[in-house]
Amino acid sequence: LRDFLLVYNRMTELCFRHCVCNLNYRLLTGREESCLDSCAARLVRANHRLMGAYVGLVPAMLQRRAAEYGAPAGPSGLPA
Repeated sequence: LRDFLLVYNRMTELCFRHCVCNLNYRLLTGREESCLDSCAARLVRANHRLMGAYVGLVPAMLQRRAAEYGAPAGPSGLPA
């Protein structure tokens, strides 16, 4: 949960700094809204790609770690 909140807060900060340039109005302009939508979508897609790559690498990392410690790896890739 902490990691999710950190990613969410960082994404919010990056997109806000990139897209919102005038703080004199209560509401966002149409241009700011579309910029924020595309910025958030880009970052969410990038995060999904990173998580997909991470999930694909975890079993190999666990097996390598188990081999380094000399423990046989179980069927889930975790040390037995």
